[in-house]
Amino acid sequence: MEALILYYDDTYPSVKEQKAFEKNIFNKTHRTDSEIALLEGLTVVYKSSIDLYFYVIGSSYENELMLMAVLNCLFDSLSQMLRKNVEKRALLENMEGLFLAVDEIVDGGVILESDPQQVVHRVALRGEDVPLTEQTVSQVYLFSLHPPSGLEFFWNFPNSPLGP
Repeated sequence: MEALILYYDDTYPSVKEQKAFEKNIFNKTHRTDSEIALLEGLTVVYKSSIDLYFYVIGSSYENELMLMAVLNCLFDSLSQMLRKNVEKRALLENMEGLFLAVDEIVDGGVILESDPQQVVHRVALRGEDVPLTEQTVSQVYLFSLHPPSGLEFFWNFPNSPLGP
């Protein structure tokens, strides 16, 4: 499984702890039809599409509607950008757009936007203004690519509805 993961705090400081946490969340959610779970004292909202799994995670005190708004914004933005073809291959071919969308939705754990139309519009504008090589280089540092069968996105908003 390839995973793109962005942590905004040090709840799981080591890579070993992060991988164990990610595996636990995936194992407990990938076979269910629900969209929300409370695990390890965290609120987890999630969605799957063909061969992708998307997760947004916050503390148990987080407003799950706000977390779901972030998740839906990302998914709907990607759906528009990928012409409703939200699957692993299409997403991997359009990573620059993914990174730009994430940048528009969340910055340092702070939720900036929850309207997918605005995100898609801003991504299109940024794509025209910023050279492709600068976009990917600046964004790659935000994500950790590493294995365990689908592509997962985790966001961890631990302390407040608007992030840390």
